[in-house]
Amino acid sequence: MGVSGSGKSTLGAALAARLACPFLEGDSFHAPEAVAKMRGGEPLTDEDRWPWLDRLGAALDQAVRAEGLAIAACSALKRAYRTRLEAAIAAPVAFLLLDVARDELAARLERRTDHYMPKSLLDSQLATLERPDADEPALVLDSTRPPEALAARAVEWLAGAAVR
Repeated sequence: MGVSGSGKSTLGAALAARLACPFLEGDSFHAPEAVAKMRGGEPLTDEDRWPWLDRLGAALDQAVRAEGLAIAACSALKRAYRTRLEAAIAAPVAFLLLDVARDELAARLERRTDHYMPKSLLDSQLATLERPDADEPALVLDSTRPPEALAARAVEWLAGAAVR
């Protein structure tokens, strides 16, 4: 989880490879209208996000039922979004927040040419982000570290984490 440019897809793919499980790219579950809205520089509302979270949650549930484990890249910016995902998945769920300074995020988004999310939406995402509370099954990771180091730390944490 995290804002655009935090490295969710990179870490998710590395983690899924390490755990030999499916990886779901949350961006693939957005409705075309939502993608167009973001591409146009307009932030999504909760009403835009609920169907997206429902589609992703259902796909995760299906992947977990079939494979036993699945990894997804999803912003999951608000606790309510994380709760909605948890409710959709009939298995324990854990979250990894990729934390990175705003200036680094802006630089990453500036370099990224193959994505619909413009840099202009970064501040709205940061304003929306609700960092996980202590009672949530979540680990905060420094996204400036190499993806393989992050994946190793995540696997270590997941092995001992109390997930719901």
